[in-house]
Amino acid sequence: MHPYLPLLIYLLVALVFAAAMSVLGTSFGRKKPEPYKLLPYESGHPTAPFAGRFPVKFYLVAMLFVVFDVETASFYPWAVNLRSLGAFGLLEMVTFMAVLAVGYAYVWKKGGFNWR
Repeated sequence: MHPYLPLLIYLLVALVFAAAMSVLGTSFGRKKPEPYKLLPYESGHPTAPFAGRFPVKFYLVAMLFVVFDVETASFYPWAVNLRSLGAFGLLEMVTFMAVLAVGYAYVWKKGGFNWR
């Protein structure tokens, strides 16, 4: 018996189940939805008409969040393996933190953290 056979069986069953649910839903579901079901819905409130574009500041804040979130997520594996990595691992993390500190200082200098 091949060691990946149970995994292949599991994936096959999952794909067949997903396909069956999709076919059954489209076959037996309503063909004409109610008008209120087609309206946009956001957190229990009807959506207001949107006039304009999102400011660029919105996207900058989102990108900054992603960058610093990835930075934080990279500290955990390093901390777990710190003893086995030794001085080389410490030097690599100090270099990583220095590059991120330069980016942080640049964003700060450009006013990326001003919430006006």
